[in-house]
Amino acid sequence: MQRISIVLLLFLGTLAAGAQTTAADSSIQKKAASWAASLQLNDPGKEARVTALIATHLTVVRDWNNDHPYTTVPAGIDPSTGKPLSNMDRQIIAISAMPRTTHDSLMTGLRKDLTEDQVNAILDKYTIGKVAFTLNGYKAIVPDLTPQEEAVLLTNLQQAREQAIDYKNAKQISAIFEIYKTKCEQYLNANGRNWHALFKAYVDAQKAKKAAAKQAQ
Repeated sequence: MQRISIVLLLFLGTLAAGAQTTAADSSIQKKAASWAASLQLNDPGKEARVTALIATHLTVVRDWNNDHPYTTVPAGIDPSTGKPLSNMDRQIIAISAMPRTTHDSLMTGLRKDLTEDQVNAILDKYTIGKVAFTLNGYKAIVPDLTPQEEAVLLTNLQQAREQAIDYKNAKQISAIFEIYKTKCEQYLNANGRNWHALFKAYVDAQKAKKAAAKQAQ
């Protein structure tokens, strides 16, 4: 009797896992279709191909994430800082080992059917518009940003965006962007800016603005 119960539990567990996978696949398919539709291609063939590319990529990224938790990377130190690797560090390392073909298949496929602006629009969907959001933040903090500085920052953020599409969730995507934000801030410092002072001045100004608005109520 006990053996039958164990078998039944295993069977029910398998059914539940299968149902979860089916629901997740359906969610990915809907997301891919929505992103492709947002381009308004007016070409059913192109839209179907773009949808299939995105859905395949999202599925591979999800599966690799699920099969490679941070625990697959041994605890250790970051050689650039000497500090212990965080769980997020270890997760990023685990995901970064995903075969490059996953990324290249998506990008090559998209560029066969889409303009570069349309490709960028899809990458923005993956990364929740973080390029524009982050660049606008830099413009607010450094109001006299030069065209050259803006171009360098934009290039860094675009590199972050393309790299980040191979990660599963918002926290991982933000972690990738942090790498390139550090590069942006190092660039500003190396070109005569004082990032720490600029950021502090911006924060202080925002606090003063909020305080003034509160007093005016």
